[in-house]
Amino acid sequence: MSDLAASSFVRQDLVAERPAPVKTTGFVGFVRTRLLNSPTNILLTVLGLLLVWYTVIPTIKFLLVDAVWSGKDRTACLAENAGRPVGACWPFIQAKFTQLFYGFYPEVERWRVNLTFALGAVLLLPLLIPRLPAKGVNAGLFFFAFPAVAFFLLHGGGITGFGVSWVASLLQLFADSISGAGELLIGLSKTSAAGPLLWAIGSIIALVGTLLHWVIFPLTWLRDQMLAAGQGPWLDFAITAVIVSVILFVLGGGTRAGSRPLIASLATFAGMAAVIKLMGLDRGGLPIVDTRLWGGLLVTLVIAITGIVASLPIGVALALGRRSTIPLIRIFSITYIEFWRGVPLITVLFFATYMLPLFLPGNFTVDGLVRALIGVSLFTGAYQAENLRGGLAAVPRGQGEAASALGLSWWKTTSLIVLPQALRHVIPAIVNSFISLFKDTSLVSIVALFDLLGSLRASFADPVWTTPSTAFTGFAFIGIIYFIFCFGMSRYSLFVEHRLNAHRRN
Repeated sequence: MSDLAASSFVRQDLVAERPAPVKTTGFVGFVRTRLLNSPTNILLTVLGLLLVWYTVIPTIKFLLVDAVWSGKDRTACLAENAGRPVGACWPFIQAKFTQLFYGFYPEVERWRVNLTFALGAVLLLPLLIPRLPAKGVNAGLFFFAFPAVAFFLLHGGGITGFGVSWVASLLQLFADSISGAGELLIGLSKTSAAGPLLWAIGSIIALVGTLLHWVIFPLTWLRDQMLAAGQGPWLDFAITAVIVSVILFVLGGGTRAGSRPLIASLATFAGMAAVIKLMGLDRGGLPIVDTRLWGGLLVTLVIAITGIVASLPIGVALALGRRSTIPLIRIFSITYIEFWRGVPLITVLFFATYMLPLFLPGNFTVDGLVRALIGVSLFTGAYQAENLRGGLAAVPRGQGEAASALGLSWWKTTSLIVLPQALRHVIPAIVNSFISLFKDTSLVSIVALFDLLGSLRASFADPVWTTPSTAFTGFAFIGIIYFIFCFGMSRYSLFVEHRLNAHRRN
């Protein structure tokens, strides 16, 4: 009986043939499931193909198919001479490549630019590869040693003093500024209705400036004595090395922490002495190249890299300051962020270039490129502060409470627990600001700095290469360079995001 019941479920005839299943993998499957799976997607696919046909195809035809690849002047890029439709005029880029890369940097000194870029690449690439060791030493060399070496390579010149002389000069400048402000108020008191009040305030400020001069007198006296000795920067270097090493030894715990901080400090100063001797900075250094001769990709990279490196710590400090419980720090941070975010970058550049010198003492000048670097860094730092504030708000409150329960200080809690998580949350926003900054460097051409785009526009004035396609070729070439750098930053940010698994940990 059971066999009869079981046989009723066994098929007695063959199943008819069925059509093959629709392919859902590979290129054909992608087309069927993503591009042609609904009327709406079919319409969008057709529109996309039309867009590619009318934009990408003509671009490739202009840049590659109909392009002119060789020639000595504009005649090679004229349609009547070529006997065919003429696209991009690449001989123009070949002729102006050095100007687009170096600006008006002297040709015999361009090896210094190449060496600077090579050193930067050698120090940066190991930082970007996670598996390579010695990240701390590499970061110290890239963020602290490389900027100084790059400055003396690109700008040239030597040093006549070191830490003691530099600190004494800065403090003296600060004291002179205070004394000058007091004397200005005293002078205004003679013609103002509020003369007695202005005279009293000016006298107090001038007295503070005089007291500062007496306080820093030992440093200025020591600086003057070292300059009179004619020993170059080496005596100042030795005194600075001893002072800094002793301070680090004491702050590091003294004999309880061992001699490691002292050895690290002495090794650092030994490396600095080797660089000074190797570059001849004690004998005048390399020939000075004024920043007004810099241009092209050199200026673009200098402004972009300096702004990126300097704006991030500024943003971290402001973001933490905005969350501070100390009212003065919080109010200052909020005021700073809202002020810099409320003005356009071009206004900041104009102020830094043309108005900042009016607020400086008469005997103190700041290079035009340095003023632009300061303005860009301060401006971008305000935007980075808001990005990081969003990341700090995304960190659960329990993280800080757990760290406090473990007895960690505020500094350790922030640097080891809260800030790393906040940075991980806002990687896309930070990199987006970096990309925006890299593209905004083209604005410095308005304040007489020839960046990559400014050098291109200057090259258009050459009548030897005036053709209908010259401008399109130049802008296409510059666009490709900007795209390479920006696309590289975006792809590396994606790599960092996947490596940290931020999307899974959330």
